[in-house]
Amino acid sequence: MIISMKKGATAEQIEHVKEIIESFGYRVHESRGTERVIFGAIGDERGKEKLTCLEAQPGVEKVIPILTPYKLASRETKPEPTKIDLGMGVTVGNKQLLIIAGPCAVESREQILDVAQAIKESGAHMLRGGAFKPRTSPYSFQGLQNDGLVLLGMAKEQYGIPVITEVMDIASIEIISDYVDCLQVGARNIQNFQLLKEVGKTKKPVLLKRGLSTTIEEFLMSAEYVLSGGNSQVILCERGIRTFETATRNTLDLSAVPVLKEKTHLPVIVDPSHGTGHARYVEPMAYAAIAAGADGLMIEVHPKPEEALSDGPQSLRPAEFRKMMEGLKRIASAIGREI
Repeated sequence: MIISMKKGATAEQIEHVKEIIESFGYRVHESRGTERVIFGAIGDERGKEKLTCLEAQPGVEKVIPILTPYKLASRETKPEPTKIDLGMGVTVGNKQLLIIAGPCAVESREQILDVAQAIKESGAHMLRGGAFKPRTSPYSFQGLQNDGLVLLGMAKEQYGIPVITEVMDIASIEIISDYVDCLQVGARNIQNFQLLKEVGKTKKPVLLKRGLSTTIEEFLMSAEYVLSGGNSQVILCERGIRTFETATRNTLDLSAVPVLKEKTHLPVIVDPSHGTGHARYVEPMAYAAIAAGADGLMIEVHPKPEEALSDGPQSLRPAEFRKMMEGLKRIASAIGREI
């Protein structure tokens, strides 16, 4: 249920209503707009009749049932877009677009430092790199693991750029959190609910990648697991879904961007690298994603894609990334955004 306070409600009235909601056994999600305060009452809906009676309390404007199953992720609960601080002056969810770039996997000190320097000079805001790599084949490169985290930390310190890497299991959350600024939950783990619950207990921003066969409602319900754990810093990432089409690695569902922006207050970014699987398609789909209203992009960049240990065919070279960034600036300017 949503409890909307009247414009001009006093601090005492607001606090009293909050205390009543908690006394009914509900957890309170508070959203303060420019004119009024809105409470989301999260808990067992069998007691919603009690909440309806709050309309009689001084300062309460109305009590509204939340119709969507994703209570905290819904714009019904929080109409204003969520802005997330990723550290080092980088944010997502505001006018400035977030550009995350880097290799699929951290392979060596030279590789990750070269990429970090190149993307930072081109205007990217965050460095990505997989330390622990979930692969379809058990014989494929699985990442440098803890050594990869150390190298990401080195790149962060040397170039003053926040970093993100994927967390694959509960046991690795703590050590990964020591090195990175944002935890990525990959497509394969989007419905690993125990993992989602645990990252929901952290204070780190969390980037959720849509699964290959995940509907938009299921995607938002996964975000709800993180939000319900107390972590409000969730970024959604569209990275392509599996269809009958084989010309691209996946089918990049750009219609998900405006749909998600309508349904949720959470920031939405797009990964055209995994979405297409081919470097030659990344630039046009990146432009299209920004034009569709995405809050940012995640782009794979590698100094020598032909030698990459993971996802080389979809990785841009630093010079190609720099060219794309110049084009993105023009697209962003045309729609009132900036890089």
